[in-house]
Amino acid sequence: MPPALQNPVTLWLLLTAALAGLVFAFMRPELRWKAIGYGAFLLACAVAIWPPYERDGVPGRIKLGLDLRGGIHLVLQVVVEDALNATVDDAVTTARDQAGRKGIQVGAVQRVSPRSFSVQGTEPARVKDMRDLLRDFFRGSWEVRDAGEGGFTVEMTDLYERQVKEQTVQEAIRTLERRVNALGVAEPVIAAQGSRGDQILVQLPGVTDVEQAKRVIKTTAQLSLRLVENTAATEDSLLQGVGGKVPDNMEVFSGPGDTAGEPVYYLLRREALITGRDLKSARVGVDENNQPQINFALNATATDKFARETGRNIGRQLAILLDGTVYSAPVIQSKLGSDNRITGRFTTAEADELSKILKAGALPATLRYLQELTVGASLGRDSIRDGVRASIAAMAFITIFMLVYYRLSGLNAVVALAANLLIVLAALAYTNATLTLPGIAGIILTVGVGVDTNVLVFERIREELRNGKTVRAAVQNGFERVWITILDTHATALIAAAFLFQFGTGPIKGFAVTLVIGLVANVFASYFVSKFIFEWVLGKRHVESLSI
Repeated sequence: MPPALQNPVTLWLLLTAALAGLVFAFMRPELRWKAIGYGAFLLACAVAIWPPYERDGVPGRIKLGLDLRGGIHLVLQVVVEDALNATVDDAVTTARDQAGRKGIQVGAVQRVSPRSFSVQGTEPARVKDMRDLLRDFFRGSWEVRDAGEGGFTVEMTDLYERQVKEQTVQEAIRTLERRVNALGVAEPVIAAQGSRGDQILVQLPGVTDVEQAKRVIKTTAQLSLRLVENTAATEDSLLQGVGGKVPDNMEVFSGPGDTAGEPVYYLLRREALITGRDLKSARVGVDENNQPQINFALNATATDKFARETGRNIGRQLAILLDGTVYSAPVIQSKLGSDNRITGRFTTAEADELSKILKAGALPATLRYLQELTVGASLGRDSIRDGVRASIAAMAFITIFMLVYYRLSGLNAVVALAANLLIVLAALAYTNATLTLPGIAGIILTVGVGVDTNVLVFERIREELRNGKTVRAAVQNGFERVWITILDTHATALIAAAFLFQFGTGPIKGFAVTLVIGLVANVFASYFVSKFIFEWVLGKRHVESLSI
């Protein structure tokens, strides 16, 4: 095709101009504008779907779903308690920092549940100041209660808890979208689902490297930098120094040691100095030994906090914790700033993959996998082939039936059905709707509904002819007197399809979408187009009989 005609608008205008020339040359004046209007609309539909499928590296206009293209289908559940814990930990840091700035001496400030934290040991003379401070900084979203003896309990409200959960799910969706975009996946589906709103549907059609996609999606990439209290070769020896029990404000994690298969155990502060939410960028680099490392930069707020905390703790180890594993624990030699690095035993490919995940953003919470399905490309091709065969078989059977039962008038119905299918496919292409296997079933059902509409009209025309009406009057009355019936039947089906779309899952929604589009298109094709064909064929001449 010449480059000038590759523009769909230009191509449509040229085809419409050619159609208008033919219409003015061969069609009666009273039908010309109607013919141009109907024809231009159908030509626009034809241009909209071309090419319908991928050809010579050019993607098709019809977007195929996972069951037709193959790929990955995942249903994930967001563990929102992780986000609640992180929110409470941030509040703990704020309370401790503000108390220090006001010169208020307090004892332990720590999380006691996923939605609350406690302040203990406030100096007696400053209890009122601490109460005012907490109520000032945690106004609206938190409830501050006195616990006696200089203690307070700060608990988030039910409304704020719901907001945190909703924001967590939406942030997880946005993070997954950025990760999937980094993979170069075309037309992914990432959306919330489920009655509780904590589930995410992920569909990646056409994915070729399935394993890499799974790794990138499944990696939580929760990064945190924490101060190290102690290290040991075993967990038991690590806990000996703290009475055999992990303190409430600390946690135990492991990391690879110098010898393969022999991990090192770390006793870390529960509160993180830096988390993945503080990252501004991440990229792959090499260290002084020419080994891969990940360079990352912090945002301005995190940089100030990081510089302040590392300046206070020079000489201590700082653990770089990623997804529950300590990658490294370097000693703080001096005050650190914005640019830092993560080193560890990973390959260049692993470092590149990890940097993409960190750049896309850490997930705000852990994801639990409820369902995982991999659809092969060959299975998708089989589905397309079977769906096309079913559609062709349905059209062929209907064509034969209409021609046998309604004779030449059956050709009118066949043309109307073809126009109906063209409009449905064009609507899918224009709106970027996804065609799935249930969607193909919806299209086939639309063909049946279209035939039913033609049968209503044709039987009414036959009845008018039996009552002694002329052919022209019978056709006119046949269309006019079934109009309300057609609207009633289609409105009923549209209501049912609307309920399917509202309350159905993904495949059911695909069926409902094509059914709704097909029903609307059928009113135009089976009534207006079919009526126009009769008017064109009958003309102004006197016709004694009609082949119906």
